[in-house]
Amino acid sequence: MRTHFALVPLIALLSLPAWAAMQTVTLSVPGMTCAACPITVKAALNKVDGVSQIDVSYPDREAVVTFDDAKTTVEALLQATANAGYPSTVKE
Repeated sequence: MRTHFALVPLIALLSLPAWAAMQTVTLSVPGMTCAACPITVKAALNKVDGVSQIDVSYPDREAVVTFDDAKTTVEALLQATANAGYPSTVKE
């Protein structure tokens, strides 16, 4: 019986990644002023652990980012673009 109770927390711990969800957020990046800017923005976002897909549009001045919310946050994505010289905000 004690072994059974010991397995419950272990199973719960091992299933933590299953509770994570993929999220998609659109970031407004108004500082992109040339066709080369999206390369820098995409590279910065690619360095964030948990990011799985990035689509950056220069004409729309936005980045659509899909990420694992167990590994990163929207705040980390915003910080990554800001650190690259392209401050961004979440687009509603």
